[in-house]
Amino acid sequence: MSLEDLERRLKVLEDVEAIKRLKARYCAHCDDGYNPDALGELFVEDAVWDGGDLGRHEGRGAIRTFFSRASKRRPFAIHMVMNPIIEVAGDTAKGIWYLFQPNTLAEGNRAVWGSARYDEEYVRVGGEWKFKNLKVTSFFWTPFDEGWAKTPFM
Repeated sequence: MSLEDLERRLKVLEDVEAIKRLKARYCAHCDDGYNPDALGELFVEDAVWDGGDLGRHEGRGAIRTFFSRASKRRPFAIHMVMNPIIEVAGDTAKGIWYLFQPNTLAEGNRAVWGSARYDEEYVRVGGEWKFKNLKVTSFFWTPFDEGWAKTPFM
């Protein structure tokens, strides 16, 4: 293996770790009352956040606005993401993550389990990885006391 090959492989590993940290910051800001300013900074200016039933929000400003209202719907949430598959291609990358999320819905003050898949695109801007596109595909959102077999979607 040449030194150039080793450097290239090391760069990809460093990029994968940087993207994992980006995702960890995203989850931490969501779990901190959906901090809209901190979350907005993780996205490029023309990014898209697509939450299916939660709406599609285009541009950093629209994403910030969406998150500024999120804690009113979900005052408590713990985003646990796992099983990342991240593919880096130069200054762009794609990722898949799975979400398991205990949370509280404000309406009715209901404890809810949620599970979804994130499909994401990232871009390196000024040496820093940012979200370009983030899509959430839900598997279930169910009352804690009923479970996803009885009530998969609320």
